[in-house]
Amino acid sequence: MQKTIAFFDFDGTITTSDTMLELIQYCKGSAAYLSGMILLSPTLILMKAGIISKAAAKEKMLSHFFGNMPLNDFNEMCHRFIDNRLPSLIRPKAIEKIKEHLANNDKVVVVSASAENWIGKWCTTNGLSCLATKLSVSNNVITGKLAGANCNGEEKVNRIKAAYTLSDYSTIYCYGDTNGDKPMLALATSFIYKPFRN
Repeated sequence: MQKTIAFFDFDGTITTSDTMLELIQYCKGSAAYLSGMILLSPTLILMKAGIISKAAAKEKMLSHFFGNMPLNDFNEMCHRFIDNRLPSLIRPKAIEKIKEHLANNDKVVVVSASAENWIGKWCTTNGLSCLATKLSVSNNVITGKLAGANCNGEEKVNRIKAAYTLSDYSTIYCYGDTNGDKPMLALATSFIYKPFRN
């Protein structure tokens, strides 16, 4: 029997914006977000210039806003974000396409650089599998570091191939919107770059 699998990037593809930034604003408030981003601006400039990696910049941001937070508190905060803020960020055409794939009994997988803490519950609720960045935890406290590689670029391919035998699928769909998705898109028999924008 022929099988189909569909891989979706999350931020910017399923959503209208970067969910880590949205999470920070939701949890910390606009004033703390703005002051933090000002303090972090040298790091962000270095990232944009390609001097430091996106993973290193992400760790700086996570450390600043959430470092040393108890894991249970962080996860509860993430779940409130998923319930109260995330729905307004979901692109209607993206969820329509996801439901179309599910109705066809396709396997649907979200592959994201965002952490599973703030997207995992949404994926599970919508019947989707999730391959996402993992956060480092020590003594039940968020360290601000990543546990393993940032799930972006070639790491998306690594994570997909570790989880799925792609030769089992006759059709592979991929949906993404940035250069960090292009290695994943190259796996597809059919891909759409920057979908769901109209």
